[in-house]
Amino acid sequence: MVRSALVTGASSGIGAEYARQLAARGADLVLVARDHAALETLATTLRSLHRVQVEVLAADLLKPRELAKVEARLRDADRPIGILVNDAGFALPFAFEKNPISEEVRHLRLHVEVPMRLSHAALRSMLARGRGRIINVASVSAYMPRSTYGAAKAWVLSFSRWANGAYAGRGVSVTAVLPGFTHTRFHERAGLPPGQEGVADWMWLEASQVVSESLRDAARGRAVSIPSTRYKVLTALSRLAPSGLVARLASRGR
Repeated sequence: MVRSALVTGASSGIGAEYARQLAARGADLVLVARDHAALETLATTLRSLHRVQVEVLAADLLKPRELAKVEARLRDADRPIGILVNDAGFALPFAFEKNPISEEVRHLRLHVEVPMRLSHAALRSMLARGRGRIINVASVSAYMPRSTYGAAKAWVLSFSRWANGAYAGRGVSVTAVLPGFTHTRFHERAGLPPGQEGVADWMWLEASQVVSESLRDAARGRAVSIPSTRYKVLTALSRLAPSGLVARLASRGR
């Protein structure tokens, strides 16, 4: 069992679920997000339930000095991190031409630059120890032409597949997790209240399923984890369908 894990985006949603499931497996945690109060509440619960050590590291990963603090924590050889979960992210409306370009740049940095930097920081110490896991939360949108969100997640998928091949032989696995529509506050924060995403009930997953399946896949050293059979089938079909059709289907929800 990996003894320690650092999780970004840990204050809610899939990130918080990673924290809960890893703590239940006995891992000590470093929780990273902007919302210090939410992190402290979760940390208190996990310490009480699972008797693990939980460190709270409140940071806005889009601020260079705060990102540097998290990178430094990952490099700390005296307090090694066994699993890095890159989950921090946010959504923008699909209409790229209407979005402020400054927000698009922030979106790109958080989904691409931040996990790249944190993975780089973690790899040095993991490779030196000859063991470790990096879990990068992407999306099934990585296989679909879906505005800049899908483009960013495609980078995460490609990077993770390459890195797993490059480093698995040296004891470090890198897994891209591709959830479909998952019940979290992600859609609400993107300005899409329940009932306005146009997504059928059968397409929704629970965060607990996404996390449990991806942790199992990561433990097996898989480069890609697509939770649930339904999304494995849908992603396979999307790669065969015409891009125009996939784009129209992908425009429903996020």
